[in-house]
Amino acid sequence: MRPLLLALEELSVRLGDTWAVRGVSLELGEGELGCLVGPSGCGKTTILRAIAGLEPAASGRVRIGGQDQAGLPPERRPVGLVFQDLALFPHRTVAGNLDFALHGLPRAERRERIRELLALTGLGDLAERYPHELSGGQQQRVAVARTLARRPALLLLDEPFAALDAPLRRRLREELAATCRRLGITALLVTHDREEGFAFADRLGVMREGRLEQWDGPYELYHRPANPFVAEFVGEGRWLPGRIGHDGAVECPLGRFPPSLPLAPGTAVRLLVRPDDVLHDPASPLLATVRGAAFRGAGMLYELELPDGARIAALFPSHRRLQPGERTGIRPDLAHVIAFPEEAFA
Repeated sequence: MRPLLLALEELSVRLGDTWAVRGVSLELGEGELGCLVGPSGCGKTTILRAIAGLEPAASGRVRIGGQDQAGLPPERRPVGLVFQDLALFPHRTVAGNLDFALHGLPRAERRERIRELLALTGLGDLAERYPHELSGGQQQRVAVARTLARRPALLLLDEPFAALDAPLRRRLREELAATCRRLGITALLVTHDREEGFAFADRLGVMREGRLEQWDGPYELYHRPANPFVAEFVGEGRWLPGRIGHDGAVECPLGRFPPSLPLAPGTAVRLLVRPDDVLHDPASPLLATVRGAAFRGAGMLYELELPDGARIAALFPSHRRLQPGERTGIRPDLAHVIAFPEEAFA
């Protein structure tokens, strides 16, 4: 168990007449990478700003390294922030931007620290360039290096890669995660991209309307979601109608499966079937009709209609192409059954 670095205890934040954050509690250990995902306006960025002291907490606590941050101004909090708007000084070189962040330290110490930061972020050959002479990815590296200059205990990242193209975004995300792990830095990322969150974080939280719906490891979040909203947000899937049988199994158009929740026999449920839960099996007696297809490179995402008219999505290898209207055998492979009672969807 890692020592605790960040703890939010029933944190609530009010923006004007609106509760932007309502009763959020979460923990991050030293060196852990966390991420908050959720739709626009759900309170993700407001949480970062409250941790940094840029927004006052209406109630609850922010603790960093065991110290209550209440009353501390932003400049006295042990955090570093990287926003989508990098706010680099255009009239300063890369080295100059880093030097400004180290203002107040002895000159020799600043020079050595700048050298370390340039090497750490792969900017060693760009020290004398100005921001307008850098690519978007290089500017992002400068912003990260500048934030790390003061060795913050906690790194806060608000959609820092959103303006970059997908391949560069993926590479910088991997570099940043590797840097944080190498230096033992605790970081909290905010993003609307769930795949980015899964790739970056040790612990992931899903937000909705100011509330934290679930805070868990990526595997648990995907396979054991707390409610239908989380289940839908973290991964593609279709809901099938079902019912709990006399022996407690979930009965649905795909067959019978062990329950994910202790529900009474006869309870009406919906079972989530993700595209990777269904295998292509020409020998299977369970047939489905192809109603649509979308090419996904290594895989083909098919819209399949079951004999009772229910529809599911299935991801099959793209080298075996099925045609619309074609019937094919399928076999369910649900390692984790995700089912909720009908009342959970009200």
